[in-house]
Amino acid sequence: MSLIQKVIKVLLPTRWVAAIEAQSRQWVMRCACGHEISIWDAGGIRFKAAGKPRRWARCPRCGFTWHRIEKRTS
Repeated sequence: MSLIQKVIKVLLPTRWVAAIEAQSRQWVMRCACGHEISIWDAGGIRFKAAGKPRRWARCPRCGFTWHRIEKRTS
């Protein structure tokens, strides 16, 4: 758990934290090679967000590359 996730967990009510975590798990960082990880598992938070930004991040398969952040449709 990242520092920002720990701070959120301490400061906010439990039901808010659960909603933030659930929504953050719906968002994934996807590499061009096909590897994906949820924003929450990557140590981030994405709550009430929109769009498809890109982030420079490390992929365990191919090293540092650009990752597209997308919301899962399922």
